[in-house]
Formats: sequence, C-alpha cells, structure tokens
Amino acid sequence: MIKLIVGLGNPGQQYEKTRHNAGFLFLDALARDLGCTWTNQPRFQGLFAEGSVANGKIMLLKPDTFMNRSGQSVGKIARYYKLLPEEILVVHDELDFNPGVVKLKQDGGHAGHNGLRDIIAHLGSKAFYRLRIGIGRPPAGKAVVDFVLSPPSKPEWEMLVNVFDLSRSYIGQMASGDMAAVMNKLNS
Repeated sequence: MIKLIVGLGNPGQQYEKTRHNAGFLFLDALARDLGCTWTNQPRFQGLFAEGSVANGKIMLLKPDTFMNRSGQSVGKIARYYKLLPEEILVVHDELDFNPGVVKLKQDGGHAGHNGLRDIIAHLGSKAFYRLRIGIGRPPAGKAVVDFVLSPPSKPEWEMLVNVFDLSRSYIGQMASGDMAAVMNKLNS
C-alpha cells in the first residue's frame, strides 16, 4: 500500500520544465487531479500536499533540496509519519528508457541516479517503489547533465504527458496495495 508519493526534481523556475523534473511534473498533474494544494513544509524540506484516493489518504512530496539531496527530505517525512520504505513511491526520470516508456519496480540500485542514491542512503533501504519515466539518452556529444537539465522537444513532451496520464490512472490501485497488477500492466 502506497502512502507517500515523492516526485524528484530541482526547485526553481529555470528547471521547471526540464527532463530531470519529470517527477515534479508528474506530481503537479496528480495534485491537480486530486484537488490538492501544495504547502511549503520546512520540517520536510519540501512542498507537501495531501489528497484522497481509493478511499484513503495519499501524501505527495516535492523535495526542495535539489535532486542530489532528495533523501534528506524523504528521510524526514518517512521518520515523521513512521513510513516503511515499501509504502513510498518515488517518481523519477530514467535515462535508460526512451521517452514514452514508463515502468514500475520495487527495490534495486540507483543506476547512477543521484536522487535515488541519496534516498537509499537516508532510508537505509532500497525497498521503496520507483515509477521510472523514460527521457532517453542524450545525442552523441551532448553531456548527460546538459541533456537532463534541458527541456524536452515538443514530441518528447507529448510522450511525457501521455505517460503521466497513463500512470496517474493506476494511482488508486497503487494506494490500495495492488502493486503486482500495476507492474504487470505498466511493464508489459
């Protein structure tokens, strides 16, 4: 059962619509769907919202610590609400998947993603769920950092929006704990 959804990204207008902010962008769309209002929560080092889904409460968090320190924020909220790692879903950009691809998994390493690396360190566990949103790899000669911190092309943006829409349609099932069924649908 998912109780907290964390979107990864970087705060600030210059990063708002970049590939690396796929997690923030997803959560903004989900918050609109749920009628949630974001509030600044210094105790969690992030923006926080609560909504109702599948006859229960769901919490949303956008860390304002910058991507590489996301674990500080996630660790604080997990300790405050006494959340188990497996009750947390982290939504993040994924270089290894093409735009338009989304996959759900639990556990695993960080695959070089510094936000995930920091969350693993602060939770002391890899057992949280990850909603991996494909952004693709940079073209030859372009540095990864420049690629992820730049906005997607119009066709890539449309693919992201489609992935966000598809993924949000399964939030109720995730909140109810039916993760295996969601994995089967999203990962096929």
